[in-house]
Amino acid sequence: MPIETLRSRVKYGLEKRLDKAAQSYLGDPALAKVDFAEPFGEPALTDPNSISWRIFKNPVSLFIGGVTAVILEFAEPRVRTGVWDNTSFRTDPVRRLKRTGLAAMVTVYGAQSVSARMIEMVNRMHGNIAGVTPDGSPYAASDPELLRWVHVTAAFGFFEAYSAYVSPLTDEDRDRYYYEGRKTAALYGAKDAPQSLMAQQALFREMLPKLEASDIIFEFLTIMKRANAFPPPALIAQHSLVRAAIDIVPTEIRAVLGLDKRYGLRPFEGRMVRRMARRADRLKLRSGPPIQACRRMGLPEDYLYPRK
Repeated sequence: MPIETLRSRVKYGLEKRLDKAAQSYLGDPALAKVDFAEPFGEPALTDPNSISWRIFKNPVSLFIGGVTAVILEFAEPRVRTGVWDNTSFRTDPVRRLKRTGLAAMVTVYGAQSVSARMIEMVNRMHGNIAGVTPDGSPYAASDPELLRWVHVTAAFGFFEAYSAYVSPLTDEDRDRYYYEGRKTAALYGAKDAPQSLMAQQALFREMLPKLEASDIIFEFLTIMKRANAFPPPALIAQHSLVRAAIDIVPTEIRAVLGLDKRYGLRPFEGRMVRRMARRADRLKLRSGPPIQACRRMGLPEDYLYPRK
């Protein structure tokens, strides 16, 4: 057998395994039910040239940013109680993260009509979630203040993970990214969501006195270190990915939560995480939402990927 043919077969087999691994992380089989390539020509909520389209293609930084976002969400006691008591985070955290990942993919890459239907369904679910925190404070998942916090913490986590571990981004990029999210925030009911870096920083300062430490945050981190979120061999690095998520939580919030230096990345782990994240950024999965969305918009498959 010619060596080039052998190499081609090995590469094809590797791509198929990577395809399955990525789909597993992003929410398979639910992901397979969403056709990101249709309707042809219909735009998403954000443009293909957006910061969102660039950063959401990376499954490693998405995992890191997702964990960061949950840490910040759980720092707010009403959000923490609502999520912990009404979702499957405790019993099936990977499935919960996959559903969240699928929602993010649809919001970023899906056609507007598809995104609108999904967001409407999520909003109906939120309308049925309400209760009281352990200290007696009422909460509702449809509360615009809480939705705003969930929106901004997710945006912060995904952006900062990409910037820290894949490719450094500027404050101008941050301004553009938060502004790009205004349509999504409005559809989810997150009124007055930050549309700039300055607005995001102001909201974090405003919320800081309302944030508090909780054993639930540490329980969540333990769960995420042990859960099978990635297939081998990436699974062995999962502890480091969780540490990477803690590392990008703002210093003042880490202090409130009791997440001191012991919980962050060790020097050798930082190098490993960056290598993983940068390699993942070059991984083209033809069945994945980013490439399918590019096809829908009549763009080349490699439109979002570094050309090296």
